[in-house]
Amino acid sequence: MNVDELVRDSLREQSAEQPPLAPGFADRVLNVRRRRRTRTFATVAAATAAVVAVAVAVPLLGSGKDKDEVRFATEMNRSDIIAHPDQSPPRDLIAAGDVALAGYYSWNIVKRTEKVADHVRDYWLLDQKTGKYEKTAKWSYIDFAPGLRTAAVLEKDLPAQRIGILDLYTGEVERWIPVDRGVAGVEFSPDGSKLVATTYSKNPDLLSKLDYDSDGDGKKNDWGPKWFQSDRTGFYIVDVDSGESSWSEVTDNSDGDLNVRQDFAFSHDGKLVYSGLTTEPHQRFYDFEGNEAAKPANEKYTHWAERAGLSPNGELVASGGTVLDAYTGKQVAKVSGGQQSLAWVDDERLVIWGCDPERCNGKNEFRNQLLLVTVGSDKVVQLSDFRKASSDYAGRWTPMFSER
Repeated sequence: MNVDELVRDSLREQSAEQPPLAPGFADRVLNVRRRRRTRTFATVAAATAAVVAVAVAVPLLGSGKDKDEVRFATEMNRSDIIAHPDQSPPRDLIAAGDVALAGYYSWNIVKRTEKVADHVRDYWLLDQKTGKYEKTAKWSYIDFAPGLRTAAVLEKDLPAQRIGILDLYTGEVERWIPVDRGVAGVEFSPDGSKLVATTYSKNPDLLSKLDYDSDGDGKKNDWGPKWFQSDRTGFYIVDVDSGESSWSEVTDNSDGDLNVRQDFAFSHDGKLVYSGLTTEPHQRFYDFEGNEAAKPANEKYTHWAERAGLSPNGELVASGGTVLDAYTGKQVAKVSGGQQSLAWVDDERLVIWGCDPERCNGKNEFRNQLLLVTVGSDKVVQLSDFRKASSDYAGRWTPMFSER
């Protein structure tokens, strides 16, 4: 699957104050990240491709202040690979190295009027008590902080007027961060200390009734978005610990170079934000005040539709079925069965959508599964079972990975 096909597939899949957080929230996130980065990886045995049982999180019953401490599912099972190749969509925790499947979503069309519908996400989140994925209907948009202790959430009606910080163990919102302009997308910075929240004047997930056959099934009156017409207005940079934020106006759609939903995301080092574009150069970078910035040297060959992006050391770029040198763009290796890169596990391993050539048996590109692959090797570990061989079946799930 090349980048153009990947983008088309992605487009089809898209087509009250509370008490403040306890002081030091960002420090706790940073500490989790430091501990994670200092951990060494165990040797992977051949048996890791099999289903690994997920341990259940239970309270740590200590004395004094330790009585209220809890253990998380992602900490209880520290196996290098936790795979469920018999499950699609997953029911039990999937993880590899420092990365875990934090949750997943599927798209659902909710009709509002005869001519307008809402393209909503149904989410399944990892329950940190049980290690299982549980459906929630509360949120329209979710992103996970490193460490998988908290998530940023938006309520159902978009654009939202506040951002929630969700405790992934209790399932409760610890704090609401109010915003003056409507937000429809949020993402944590790599260190978890900040959020970039994309603002829109209208809900970017609304669909209109079309008078032509948009998906080639021989039927008219499909639902579709306003192609290449975005109501995006800019972005907030939000300090998670204090809740303080600053907004910058960035529309950047004079030539129709934005999709209806085109959210901002952080650069690899967290010092800039970027927006995807429908045409060359495919990405545009900005500083936190909304001024256009030079593209980082090692992000010249990244593409917003390739979720894995740069390797942890910033030296490699995942691009579909290939891995490139981040600075030169030269192909370093091919990825066995690779279609779309999803997350780097470490500097040598990737989680991808793919199809192990030994198991595909001529099925089409949409019959794919989560695979763990090693750069420069033919080694493939199946993490999930296959999705169905269709791009638009009800319940087609999209994974969301985060560092555990």
